[in-house]
This record gives sequence, structure tokens and C-alpha cells, in this order.
Amino acid sequence: MVFMRKNIEFSSVGLKCRGWLYTPEENAAARPTIVMAHGISLSKEMGLEQYAEKFCREGFAVLVFDYRYLGESDGEPRGRIIPEEQVEDYRNAISYARTLKEVDPDHIGIWGTSYSGGHCLQVAAFDKRVKCVVSQVPVVDCWEIAKRFLRTDILRATFQQLIQYRESRYNGGPEAYLPVVGPPGEPCFLASAASYEFFTDAASKVSNWKNQMTLESMEKFLEYVPGRVIDRISPTPLRMIVARQDEEAQTDLALKAYEKALEPKSVIIIAGGHFDAYTNCFDQSSKAAIEWFKEHLL
Repeated sequence: MVFMRKNIEFSSVGLKCRGWLYTPEENAAARPTIVMAHGISLSKEMGLEQYAEKFCREGFAVLVFDYRYLGESDGEPRGRIIPEEQVEDYRNAISYARTLKEVDPDHIGIWGTSYSGGHCLQVAAFDKRVKCVVSQVPVVDCWEIAKRFLRTDILRATFQQLIQYRESRYNGGPEAYLPVVGPPGEPCFLASAASYEFFTDAASKVSNWKNQMTLESMEKFLEYVPGRVIDRISPTPLRMIVARQDEEAQTDLALKAYEKALEPKSVIIIAGGHFDAYTNCFDQSSKAAIEWFKEHLL
């Protein structure tokens, strides 16, 4: 199926979010629509095109966007990644989509991956305009993830640094940043070798990604537990796509959250680790999403 893509922009809390709208070319009728955004710090060009194109070829309109402070969207400081703000961007993207002639306003689904996989749980729990959810390799409990990645003494020191930064910011101090990823042994937010490899490869293909995030973003990450509202998503249909060896989002945390979800729900286990969903297991992960959207949106 041939598709068209056009640039779009919409307002979110006074700033412009920018993205793309994909539509099947042969039929201009309003379509069931999937709203989607990327994981932590990533812009839409860093792996979302392949999903959007595949979804569109199956007959869906697809709205892909960058959050405020990232990618092509407005906002300073760059690299501000506050989960509550990104959830609001998702909801404003839905509001915008419902104004478009290409979109069936009563058949909107959301797709998210990693950090945005968690955002989709949060959005769907409270926004019943959402009629279908796919949450891929979702981050469901950031505090528990941090405890597993960091020794107790390092975690305690991190909190002390965040407190000092908060007080400095309160007193008019400058913004502080840390790298999102880095080579082994260098301080950064995502310290795994797999994260460094994936982000470095994705960044080599784009010009609008900066390897930085605000220190406040780390503070808000540690407070974010979207899995705790998963039981509020029902009766909206939920499919989770979980990687069998997910060391970043932690497979067992995702499956534990899934157990709390109410019907209708489905879980698909894919091979490999967190980032294999975009690469080696892309066919499997995209097929699982398409099947769920076809069942509940078309």
C-alpha cells in the first residue's frame, strides 16, 4: 500500500510539538489512527519511521511526534525529559489528531516503547478517548530499575547530588546536564553497553539528537512508576510486548505489571533484549502491534 507523509505541528502547553502524519494514499476517508512517540531522549527519526510506515501500509493513519524539548519540537532547555509533561504531550497529540479530516476521532490507539511504553499505560489509564493500547518493552517502575542498576551507596550519593541540584536551581543556579549514554566506565544516565551501542548507531543517522538530559529529568525518572495504574486501563484493550532478556526495562517487572492489568489484555514475549524490538525482532514486534490494532481499532 502506498502512503503519504506530511509534516504537522500542534500546541502543547504553549509550545509547538512537531511530527509527521502518515496516511494511506488510495483512500482519503477518515482512518483509525495510531498516535506514537519514542522512548527516553530519542527523536522520531531514530527508529519510529519503520513502525509508522508498516502501520500505515496496514490501513491506519499514524501520527508520530517529538515531545517538547526534544527533536524538532520547541522548548528550552533541550533535553528536559519530564514524564508528566510527555504524558501531557501524548494527550495533546490525541486532541490535535481528533481535529484532522484524515482521522476517525472515535478510533484512536496509542503505541509507545520503553519510556513511552510506560507513558501509554499512564495515558490510557485516565484518557478514555484511547480505544486501544500497545506498550512495547515498557518501563513500568523506574525506582525498582534504579535499585537494580546502582549499588546502595551510589544510589544514596545520587540522591544527595539531586538534592543539591534542586536547591541550587531554587536559588537561581544554572541548569545541569548529564550524558544520556557513554562508553563503559563514563558517567551517564543509561550505562549499559547495549544502550550505548543502540543510541550511538541511531544518532549517527540524524542531526537533531543531543547526548544530554537535564539532571531534573533523572530526578523525575526515579519518581515515575506508570505500572501502578495499569489496572485502570480496562476496558481499553491492552497489549504488552515484552523482551525475554530485557535488562534495561527488566522483563520480570513488565510481566508483574501485566498480571495486575484487567481484561481485555494480551502479552507477547519476543526474543532478545530491550533494543532487539527495533532491530532483530522488528518483524515480530511490529506484527504483534498490528494484530492488536486490527482487532480493536478497525
